[in-house]
Amino acid sequence: MEAVAIEFRDVVKSFAKQDGGRQIVLDHVSFTIPVGKTTVIAGGSGQGKSVLLKLILGLMPVDSGRILVAGEDVTGVRGRQLERLRIRFGVLFQGSALFDSLTVYENVALPLRERSTKSEAEIREQVMASLAQLELNGHEEKFPAQLSGGMRKRVGLARAMQLKPEIMLFDEPTTGLDPVMTQEIYDLFARTQEQVGYTAVIVSHDIPKVFNLADQVIVLNNGKIDIFDSPEAMQWSREPHIVDFVENTMGKIYQSHLVE
Repeated sequence: MEAVAIEFRDVVKSFAKQDGGRQIVLDHVSFTIPVGKTTVIAGGSGQGKSVLLKLILGLMPVDSGRILVAGEDVTGVRGRQLERLRIRFGVLFQGSALFDSLTVYENVALPLRERSTKSEAEIREQVMASLAQLELNGHEEKFPAQLSGGMRKRVGLARAMQLKPEIMLFDEPTTGLDPVMTQEIYDLFARTQEQVGYTAVIVSHDIPKVFNLADQVIVLNNGKIDIFDSPEAMQWSREPHIVDFVENTMGKIYQSHLVE
């Protein structure tokens, strides 16, 4: 039986609308994210892709249901227990979220200084090794404004990995990058995951390129989800909303409804 990193059990999440009603983002949703694999969260704009990540991190509460991380129920967790949970995760935000006033080295060292008991010598050794791994040698004294978009993503990834997270969450990681740099970043993700072995959850609109990384695809649509074991499996779906999604994002690779 495949080990599970994250599990959603009958999760409901909604937001108040101006007309007094509720916008249901997740409507009794259940799914699992397997350990050591890459799960891509896809769907149209406003379907709640980033909400999933916020729920996992405890940045917003569920209306009902349970979310388990490594078998531990994290719904309703607060304080030190929540901080302990978050150490399991590394997060690469849409804009990398680097501190402009800190150098590359200082940005990457920050989690270790705040959350570890390592000496400065040990921190330097680890940070420099990470920068070398991500081909950032020689850039440690630069500030974020002096870096290209792709290099800022690498620095963000290096910082996110300092506490050796079990799970990496990527929120629209290639926004603002050109197609060539986008592919380089995805190649970097694949190499890094292979080396480190973390579980990856990627929220992205960059389809179909991101599907090259996917071991599992979850598509959000009007509060419900469809789960596929591979991007190829999506192309065989006969559900009208999935057929439309595939045609709009991947092109008419073939018409699965004509294949018996």
